[in-house]
Amino acid sequence: MKTPVTRSAQGRRRRMRHAWPITSIFAASALLLASCGGDTESEAEAAEIDMEASGAGAMEDFAAGETFVATEPVEFSLLYRDHPNYPIQGDWDFFTQLEEEHGVSLETSNAPLSDWAERRALVIGAGDAPDFIPITYPGDETQFIAGGALLPVSDYVDLMPNFLEKVEEWGLEEDLASLYQEDGKFYVLPGLHESPQHQYSFAVRGDIWDELGLGEPESFDEFADQLREVKEAYPDMIPLSDRWSENGPLEATLTTAAPNFGTSAGWGYGDGMHYDAEADEFVYAGAMDEYRDLLGYFAELVDEGLMDSESLTQDDDQAVQKFASGRSAVIGANDQTVLEYRTSVEEVGDEDMEVRQIRVPSGPAGDMVEGSRFESGIALSASTAEEDDFVALMQFLDWLYYSDEGMEFAKWGVEDETYTVDDEDTRSLAENVNMHGLNPEAEEELNVDYGYHNGVFLLAHGSSTELVQSMLRDEVIEFRDSMDDKELLPPDPARPLDELERERASISQTQLTDQVRTATAQFILGQRDIEDWDAFVAELESSGMAEFVDLHNEAYQRAQENIDSDVLED
Repeated sequence: MKTPVTRSAQGRRRRMRHAWPITSIFAASALLLASCGGDTESEAEAAEIDMEASGAGAMEDFAAGETFVATEPVEFSLLYRDHPNYPIQGDWDFFTQLEEEHGVSLETSNAPLSDWAERRALVIGAGDAPDFIPITYPGDETQFIAGGALLPVSDYVDLMPNFLEKVEEWGLEEDLASLYQEDGKFYVLPGLHESPQHQYSFAVRGDIWDELGLGEPESFDEFADQLREVKEAYPDMIPLSDRWSENGPLEATLTTAAPNFGTSAGWGYGDGMHYDAEADEFVYAGAMDEYRDLLGYFAELVDEGLMDSESLTQDDDQAVQKFASGRSAVIGANDQTVLEYRTSVEEVGDEDMEVRQIRVPSGPAGDMVEGSRFESGIALSASTAEEDDFVALMQFLDWLYYSDEGMEFAKWGVEDETYTVDDEDTRSLAENVNMHGLNPEAEEELNVDYGYHNGVFLLAHGSSTELVQSMLRDEVIEFRDSMDDKELLPPDPARPLDELERERASISQTQLTDQVRTATAQFILGQRDIEDWDAFVAELESSGMAEFVDLHNEAYQRAQENIDSDVLED
């Protein structure tokens, strides 16, 4: 492997023997609950588990840093997001290792990436959810809470010592407090990052940028000017042809651009609530003037022929082929897809084409980036609490997704099989295994052929900064370092709705989100004039937007009244 990395003292070989006393766990839970007015006494009572009824396969003294091995074979079910780049295989070494070394078998119900959100909503809404559902972002769960289909996982964090350890060591208490609902519980176990990990921006034709004397654009206005220069120099080329519009228009690009315009969009749209810190209240993102300006920017690109109108309808393969064949010069990217683009370019055979990822430009609101250290997480079916192996399930999830050992296993695989470790504790991929272009001549891929480095089983791709960066190329680390210069937006404050409010909100949320998604595409494509914005906002008002916003602001004010700032400061 060309880029070795060294493990920190928190690596796989570390074995902590410190068991978390139950009083310490509830003290940690009390800190979180106090921040949003939860009842810590009832929470502690709810977390008591009948080991005789729910302890099949569970370890008696499971603690942070301990390897989870079921005391008897157990089988857990999950909804699996099947990615086309590494389609699921039942004989993956990942599954074999879990069964042979940890006593865990996984039964998957597979949903394709293109249909993931709809399939997830369907199975949860129908009450047919499997034991656990990865790739569930905080906020995705809200619409299902009233129906009782999801487990209030905060009741059971005492069973997850690794999770609690990470929250405390990385100072994530306030972030976690934002997940609590009105009932003093939260329903998603988020993926955790020790530090923010910025991934998405644009990939550009570096050779064209160099030819035209273009540097990295400091602002989105300068970026547009650069696209104009590309268009002038290459009139037969569409400068920008984008991707990631499977479940909504330009979801990745709008997500990264939105903070710089002062709003929320794309994957970051959530339920549409955007916190206005200056006004100290929540507003509806889709009706903001800043959202209008964001759409207006990309609408102008389309109108000038600087962005391909098919960006909002084409599948990812079409976008990649346009870029690789020289029909476009810019495409949305992350550190993994940059390698995909280079491979596609090589297949075309143009050796002069260079692919380069650029920093996200600044915008009218400043040089901003979302500051959340949460990643996609896990939701659990409420029925799991009634299963005889419930404790083992929670211990297994805690080990796989939150322990240093489990995350290293999910990312790198098995030592001396998929990777080696030298005397200086430096990991290197096995000669026959590639990932992220670190071993480009290898015949096998770590995710495709072995099932490791899979976002379903590695929610934060390492969680700790050391493990996250352990497979990153130098160019990726440099890109992320450049993004660290942007102003980090703090997480939104808590605004938990009660059960009745959630029921009311879920109806409006679906309709409003659908309207915004449709109008977003229409405005960008010029099918609807941006001058029609006031009429669009009026349509949102007629769909209950004001009441929807009022619900969330009332919940926010209740939460603020209950917050003991001294607790959070401590």
